[in-house]
Amino acid sequence: MSTTPGGPEYLDTTGPADAEPGNDNRKRLIALGALGATAVVVAGGAWAATSFFATGSQPAEALPDSTVAYFSIDLDPSGGQKIEAIKTLRKFPAFTDQVDLETDDDLRERLFEEITSSGACEGLDYAKDVKPWLGSRAAMAAVDLGEDEPAAVGVVQVTDSGKAEDGMSKLVDTCGGGEDVEGEVGGWVVDGDWMVISETKEIATQVVEATDGGTLADDAAFGTWTGEAGDDGFMSFYVAKGVTKYADELGGMGSMMGGPLMMQGADEAMGDTAVEGDEVPEELQQLIDDFDGAAATVRFDDGAVEVEYAMSNYQQDMTKYMESDEGVSMVGGLPGDTVAAFGLSLTEGWGDAMLDYVKSTMPDEAGDIDEQLSQLETETGLAIPEDIETLMGDGMTLSLGSGIDPDAIANGGPGEVPVGLKIKGDAGEIQAVLDKIAAQAPPEMAEFMQVTEGDGYAVLALQDDYRGKLESGGDLAETDDYQAVVESDDAQSVLYVNFDADDDWLVRVTEDMPEVSENVAPLSAFGVSGWVDGDVMHGLFKLTTD
Repeated sequence: MSTTPGGPEYLDTTGPADAEPGNDNRKRLIALGALGATAVVVAGGAWAATSFFATGSQPAEALPDSTVAYFSIDLDPSGGQKIEAIKTLRKFPAFTDQVDLETDDDLRERLFEEITSSGACEGLDYAKDVKPWLGSRAAMAAVDLGEDEPAAVGVVQVTDSGKAEDGMSKLVDTCGGGEDVEGEVGGWVVDGDWMVISETKEIATQVVEATDGGTLADDAAFGTWTGEAGDDGFMSFYVAKGVTKYADELGGMGSMMGGPLMMQGADEAMGDTAVEGDEVPEELQQLIDDFDGAAATVRFDDGAVEVEYAMSNYQQDMTKYMESDEGVSMVGGLPGDTVAAFGLSLTEGWGDAMLDYVKSTMPDEAGDIDEQLSQLETETGLAIPEDIETLMGDGMTLSLGSGIDPDAIANGGPGEVPVGLKIKGDAGEIQAVLDKIAAQAPPEMAEFMQVTEGDGYAVLALQDDYRGKLESGGDLAETDDYQAVVESDDAQSVLYVNFDADDDWLVRVTEDMPEVSENVAPLSAFGVSGWVDGDVMHGLFKLTTD
């Protein structure tokens, strides 16, 4: 996502490519697996160095209320977030090596230099041709103009309308190929403090004229959803209900925004369902009809980057089974030195509901699904989905404790990994289900499928010492790192990673890859919190640094 050279690369070095075979590769795999958990957020942080959604006039004022998708940035942010963003990103050596932004840099100029670095715009001078008219805020949008497809539009703030006209003309002539290019390279209209850019001037004019009927900034739904996404940040994203009109063209609703509370089946149904001709499956159409909007914001705060989103709960028949905080409460009761943990809870009946939902999204395969499940039940003795619900209990956690030793794991096998499950439920019933699974598993796996009971919980662990810790419980929820990244008051599902735990475990397991190790050293903790509040699904991703 970064507009600057190598922005995301500070967690993507070439170190692993030169690794020698053997146990070191096992260590690298562990390290890279952990990096994957934060790659998206940190990569977004590199982009964030060039953006900040400040207060004041915003591009939404230049777009009509028929806008169905909107992404806004600020290329010359003011206020504390710009300083905080650059201070945070400068903690990563690869960022300073590749980007090296200072808090007083003109990010517009840096972006211009990057865009023109290929030499395609030779003769264009930023100070003379661009800076005199280019404002700080910009947006990309999709606007419903009554056509079969939404119009792709760009909006740029301008400080001098006359110079903007001349500057844009020179920019297009210089970078777009000039008179040798056939047809219209692009069209734009300068309207007050904004330049609207589109494929043709006719489209840009239509967008400007459409604002007479109401702007996006004044649209009630826009205000509601951006408000649900929390405090302003440096990037803002909005999807309107009107986007459902273009569900086929935009690849389905499921691909718009992901979240910890979204079911995989829904994403598959809405993003990958094959639609023959113009026919939309009834279940898919219902989900589309029920979607009401979504928004997200990205911001820096006190050495942390966070992404918060809110979206229409258009799957209430499924999310009603996820409205318990038991799993999150269980994560909070894990040992305080926990390295990583995931927790959630599903209420009774979720298994049948999920199975019915999957079959409803694939009606032609429903019979095959029933037949395959029946065969599986015969072969294993499992009752599906009843036994799966038993295994999940009223809440569960999957956690990784301190004591990570890559060499011991590589030489000693799974029993050296301090990982375990803690399930809220009857230990005897859970063991009975595990016995059915163990009967089908290799002996070396079956030996790990024995639970013990600890204060109303069934505990399953690969390592005896860690099993004892899980049985005893702890005070993870009281630790500073946990509280910094988890929205514990609202969360109904949570993912937590503490990079400082276990003697900076991630630095340790990457110590033979200095380029990686020095760039993960600033990481402190990472959390993903998800919750449902009536008609709205919420999510918060947060990454802190030391």
